[in-house]
Amino acid sequence: MPENSTPTHRRPKTTGGPDPRSPFVFDLRELGRRAGTMREYRRRVPSPAGLGTDLIGVPEGAPLAVDVRLESVTEGVLVTGTVTGRLEGQCGRCLDPVAEDLVVELVELFAYPDSATEETTEADEVHRLEGDHLDLEPVVRDAIVLGLPWTPLCRPDCAGLCPDCGQRLDDLPPGHAHEQLDPRWAALAALADESPDVTEDSTKE
Repeated sequence: MPENSTPTHRRPKTTGGPDPRSPFVFDLRELGRRAGTMREYRRRVPSPAGLGTDLIGVPEGAPLAVDVRLESVTEGVLVTGTVTGRLEGQCGRCLDPVAEDLVVELVELFAYPDSATEETTEADEVHRLEGDHLDLEPVVRDAIVLGLPWTPLCRPDCAGLCPDCGQRLDDLPPGHAHEQLDPRWAALAALADESPDVTEDSTKE
């Protein structure tokens, strides 16, 4: 596929529709509306903010490889392809750093304003086209967020942290354990620790 040069940052929109200078926006005048016409694109774009959870995600500004095909169909433009990015975050068990590649597939129809699909679907069911430009950012965002691991792990068999000392169990010797005080005696032990020392006077009158 031909490599397309793209800007390295988003600029403010100057109109009510998609910003044609955004690397996520495609000019449909290159495609046309004749059913069966298609164009392929390969772009390297900076990741927008908010692509992740508290534990893992794609850092803002990190490169995303967008490899897509736009095909003109009767009801609109069908987008298929993949997006690849590098995830960074923390292991959900031991909190060690985690980094891995994420590849998500895109299959999305953007309906023409005057199509039957546009007239018979709700606004949140199918994406709509605005003018001569197609904004792929919402689709990429949804695909990446839905593709994130529920619990990122540094390795599948990570044992996590010791609940008592907080150290990684994988770094501790086998059989690592802490002495557990019988809860029936815990209150008495606390009182004993708080009791003042009493010194007996051995001198008698």
